[in-house]
Amino acid sequence: MERLLTKQWIEDNLQTLTEWQRDAYTSFVNRVGDKENLYPCVPGRQGLLEGHLRFGFLPDPRTKVAREVLADLLRQYDKCARQAGRYTSLVIFYETSLLRTLDVLGFESLFWSILSDLHQLDETVWPNHISMDPNHYSWEFCFGGQPYFAFCSTPSHHLRKSRYSEYFTMAFQPRFVFDDIHQNTAYGRRLKQAIRRRLAAYDEVPIHPALGWYGEAENHEWQQYFLRDNESMPTQCPFKHGTAWGADRLMLNESRLFPVPDEGHGDKQNDER
Repeated sequence: MERLLTKQWIEDNLQTLTEWQRDAYTSFVNRVGDKENLYPCVPGRQGLLEGHLRFGFLPDPRTKVAREVLADLLRQYDKCARQAGRYTSLVIFYETSLLRTLDVLGFESLFWSILSDLHQLDETVWPNHISMDPNHYSWEFCFGGQPYFAFCSTPSHHLRKSRYSEYFTMAFQPRFVFDDIHQNTAYGRRLKQAIRRRLAAYDEVPIHPALGWYGEAENHEWQQYFLRDNESMPTQCPFKHGTAWGADRLMLNESRLFPVPDEGHGDKQNDER
């Protein structure tokens, strides 16, 4: 069974990883933990530097096995997340070599297909306090009864650099991370101001209009999950309860359709340490 990895374990065993895994991890560390301290997401940066993050390496994200293993990793993460640290997140790196021709909209479809398939693999009832309507202010993606702020970065983001990564990367932040980061706390308001200042300096496009506070009546969390390189967004949430897209039914742009590779477990991931 695939296991979660800690920052310490990866750095102690870096040479045992495959070339793409080493490259994905080191580029992530160099970007998020940059010496200039410019990366906009302050909690994410702190989580990395303080060892609160947990990691996983998965094969081509279009494959069935990649989605099943992701579900397993989320189940494991749920058991240790609160002990991992104040700024914890689960960060997943994907083998991306066969996805280099995808544009931003192609990655957007891929991202939502993964969340929809995860929902189908979830064996736990959706939490009662979280609406099942993505347009309701309380909605958040849930798995195993745990609400997560789910988001990703891609190799195709060039203007919104805060959403750029050398490899397709997904992250899941438990809702409890934001217990004291909201509009009703001085810390939350200061942090929001700091993040927005950093975003304005870091990205080459304006701050996305979808960014807001969870729980506000007009806020839609799903709009913040995948931010395009411009200010546009889907007219409705692509996530549908009770709907599985399937690894062989990705709703990509017709001009970007490509076959799903042969199933396989890809690179063997080491046990969690």
